Amino acid sequence: MPPASLLRREWLACSAALGAQTVHEELQQLARNAPLALAFRGDGLSWQREFRARLDDSLSNYAPPAAWKATQVRRVVLEGYVREELILRAEGHRDLPVHLLIPSGGLAKRAAVLALHGHGAFGHDAVAGIDDTPERRENIAAANYDYGRQLALRGYVVAAPCFTPFGPRLGRREDYKGDDPCAVTFVRMQLFGKLLIGENLRDALWAIELLAADPRVDAGRIGCAGLSLGGRMAMLTAAVSPRVRVAVMSGALNMLQERVRARYSCGAQIIPGLLNYGDVPEIASLIAPRPCLWEAGKQDKLMVAEWIPPAMDKMRRVWSALGAPDALEVDSFDGGHRWNGVKAYPLLARVLRQ
Repeated sequence: MPPASLLRREWLACSAALGAQTVHEELQQLARNAPLALAFRGDGLSWQREFRARLDDSLSNYAPPAAWKATQVRRVVLEGYVREELILRAEGHRDLPVHLLIPSGGLAKRAAVLALHGHGAFGHDAVAGIDDTPERRENIAAANYDYGRQLALRGYVVAAPCFTPFGPRLGRREDYKGDDPCAVTFVRMQLFGKLLIGENLRDALWAIELLAADPRVDAGRIGCAGLSLGGRMAMLTAAVSPRVRVAVMSGALNMLQERVRARYSCGAQIIPGLLNYGDVPEIASLIAPRPCLWEAGKQDKLMVAEWIPPAMDKMRRVWSALGAPDALEVDSFDGGHRWNGVKAYPLLARVLRQ
């Protein structure tokens, strides 16, 4: 009997000769022809209600707990602000680590920003500016990653929650033996009827409720910002939470229709069935008519340049339909996959401090 490797080579050769379609080819074709059945075509408010209802069905239950306990693990006094390292606990939920950054000074009520992290070994620590090792300092410098700290130094109360599966919520990365923890966690959660992006959305909303309940915060002046996965989650959080008055998304202006045509594996960004009815522009358009800024580095290799103009056109139609065409902005800057802040900080100040 011939070896198994020879049989496999013969099978592959036969399949190629017969023109059999691979699963990768099939998925590329499906992505090219994605239905996007609920793409915006008419009245802004009625479309938002319809799309939001369909999105909610896909995300399942993402509501944060109604009651929880916040335990302070550590309090660190730093120049210009204090970092409170918290664990939020509620029955039936995983513990949520959150860094809460409180500016120095005696103002009774401050504006606040939810600052969301992307992929990376240090999770929410980088956003909060924890740079006590050379590796951490290098990580922050590469992506201007400490925007949570930068916001606190500008006078905002900042909440930086840790998403799953990152930072202290990941455990030992080597246990994944080279596999993508996002993909592995997505698959494992599905067996229990859980959705990774829904779980992380719940945690983002939980952190917003933490801010809103804080006596040092003006609950009517909360914004949201993030880089990469954090940008994607800032978009989704602002889309579903009316508490968010302004959103800044950095390094996330790409379409899942485009990304899934490659061998994409980030389970932390997957909403089952999404491409049947919409994509990133449709989700983002639920933010309208509130102010929204996309940061897009011209050398960011994680975004495909030719997909950006049509995505922005889709969004502009909704903002225009709701009477706020100037509330949607893009900061196209010279740089790679990093936080910029040049337009973001003035926008946040204009909206949250008026």
